[in-house]
Amino acid sequence: MNIYQFIGRNVDITEAMRSYAEGKIGKLDRFSDRIVDAKVVMSYAEHRSVNPAKVEVQINVPHGVIRAEEWGQDTYAAVDLVVDKLERQLKRFKGRFIARRHEGAPPPVEEEPDEQQEPTIVRTKRHVLRPMTPEDAAIQMEALGHDFFMFRNAETGAVSVIYLRHDGDYGLIEPA
Repeated sequence: MNIYQFIGRNVDITEAMRSYAEGKIGKLDRFSDRIVDAKVVMSYAEHRSVNPAKVEVQINVPHGVIRAEEWGQDTYAAVDLVVDKLERQLKRFKGRFIARRHEGAPPPVEEEPDEQQEPTIVRTKRHVLRPMTPEDAAIQMEALGHDFFMFRNAETGAVSVIYLRHDGDYGLIEPA
């Protein structure tokens, strides 16, 4: 990967900072050869006495986005922390990608073809519906490594579902 976009908020990004971040983020290529580009936002919060430097990184990959943010004592420390987080997320993303490729293979036949088994609910999961925008829900869904995410839409107050479409875009299901 060699396409980087740097944005500084309340901080001037020096060549040393840019070079350090590019070097660290560039090493993520060993976890995924599918990284398209990276957007790096470095900011400094003067009101924070502890860990005032923040680094946010968004990596675009085919059919998804990997995003992480971390605070540090300086931008170099924050870059180290955010790259560690991105590394874990890329490993999960790669695992899901490989699993999806194997899902396309036909399953082994264990039953007679004319016998059909009814699907059953094998797991129930409870989820706290936090108010958020659909964009925030998409980021949360990607961070969790899910194909869909249920949330309370902060704009409408309704329960909504955002999901990843086969074409790589997102879909939003809202009640009528």
